[in-house]
Amino acid sequence: MNKLWLIIKREYAIRVKKKSFILATLLTPLGMAALMIGGGLLAGNSSKADQRVLIKDDSGIVENAEMRKSSMVMDFTDLALDSLEKNYVKEGYDMAVYIPPFTDLDNKNHSVKYYAEEKPGIAAIESLERRLETAFKEHKIKNSEIDREVYDSFSTSIDMQDGTSQEDGSGKMTMVLGTAFGMIMGFLMYMVIFVYGMMVMRSVMEEKINRISEVMISSVKPFYLMLGKVLGVGLVGLTQVAIWIILIPIIMMVTQSFMGSTPQADQMEQMANIAQESDNFDIGAMFTEIRSMNWAMIIPAFLAFFFGGYFMYSALFAAIGSAIGDDMQEGQTLMLPVMLPVIIAFIMLQGVITNPNGNMAVIGSMVPLLSPIIMPARLAFDPPIWQVLLSILLLILSCVFFAWLAGRIYRVGILMYGKKVNFRELSKWIFYKG
Repeated sequence: MNKLWLIIKREYAIRVKKKSFILATLLTPLGMAALMIGGGLLAGNSSKADQRVLIKDDSGIVENAEMRKSSMVMDFTDLALDSLEKNYVKEGYDMAVYIPPFTDLDNKNHSVKYYAEEKPGIAAIESLERRLETAFKEHKIKNSEIDREVYDSFSTSIDMQDGTSQEDGSGKMTMVLGTAFGMIMGFLMYMVIFVYGMMVMRSVMEEKINRISEVMISSVKPFYLMLGKVLGVGLVGLTQVAIWIILIPIIMMVTQSFMGSTPQADQMEQMANIAQESDNFDIGAMFTEIRSMNWAMIIPAFLAFFFGGYFMYSALFAAIGSAIGDDMQEGQTLMLPVMLPVIIAFIMLQGVITNPNGNMAVIGSMVPLLSPIIMPARLAFDPPIWQVLLSILLLILSCVFFAWLAGRIYRVGILMYGKKVNFRELSKWIFYKG
C-alpha cells in the first residue's frame, strides 16, 4: 500500500505542476467569463439590430392600442405606402410594416405586409405577429358587448399538485427543477468520463512509449501501477474542479463590478422581472422547492456514482492505453466498446428525464456501464431508495471486476511492443498466467 500511495503522489504531483494544468485551470474560468460576457454583448447587439420597426397603420387599431413595453421599437407614420417602402431604411429602421384598413373584423385571418432589405429572423416576425394579434383582440373586445370583467373571468389557471407529497406546492416546479438537475448531472458525468478517462489513457501511452513503465514495473506490480495512475489522475481532476468552483463565481463577480451592467445581466434581470410578474411562476416557490429536495440522498449518491463511474471507465481506458502504442488509429477499434455505453447512456438521457421512473430509466440505472450517467439524472426525481442502493452495489462490484479485468490486460500490454492488438489477443492476455 505504501508503494501505491507513492504512485498516486507521483501521478498527482507531476500533473498539477505542469504549465498546461496551471494554464487550463486558470484560463478556463476566465474563458467562461469572457464567453458569457461576449455572448451577452453579441446577443444584446444582435437583438437590438432587428428591433426598429416603422409602421403605417391604415386600420387605426394598432396605433391606438396600448402596447406592453418591449425591446422592439415601434414607430408609426402617415407616409404613403410607396414612400414608406423607399425611405424606411434611410430613416434608420430595419423593417417597415403596412396594416391595411380592414373592413371585415369578424374574419379571423388578416394579412399584414412587411418590408425588409434583409430577411428578419423568425423570432422578430413572431414577436410582431403576437403584438398585432393582441392589439386586434383588445380592439374587438372593446367594441363588443362583452363585459371586460366577465371576459377576464373566463381565464383559468390549473396548477397540478403532487397529492402524495407532504410539501405544499410540490408539482410542476418539482419536475422542472428535476429536469434541470438531471440534465446537469448526466452531462457532468458524461464529460468527466470522457475527459479524465482519456487523460488516463494518454498518460499510460506516454509512459509506455518512453519506456518509463518498464523501470517502474521492476519495483511495483503492474496492477498497483495502473491503480495508482487512475487514482492520481482522479485527484488531479477533483483539484481542478474544486478550483473552478471557487474561481468562477469570484471572476464573474469581479468582472461585473468593473464592467457594471452588461447586456447579459440586463437580460437576466428582465427574465426575473417577467417571471415575477407571471402568474404561473413563483421564484420564492422555486427556492423553497430547491431547499426541500432530498439533498441528504442526492449528494452522497451523486458522489458515489461520480467516483464509481470515473474509476470503472478510467481503468478500462488505462487497459486500452497499455495495449496500443503511439498509433491512435490502432486504438479506435479498441476504444469503441468502452465509448459505446457512454454514448448510449447520453442518448438515453432525454428519455430518462422525460420519464424518470419508466422501464428504460430503471433498467438503465441498474446496468453498471450506464448507471453513472442514468442514475444521477434520476436522483432529483426521488427514485426508490432500494433502486439507488442496488445500483450503487452493482456499480461497486463492477468497479472491482473491471479493475481486475483491466489489470490483467495492463500487466501484459504495458510491456508489449510492435504487435498489433485485437480483441482476440486481449482475451488471451486476460487468461495469461505468466
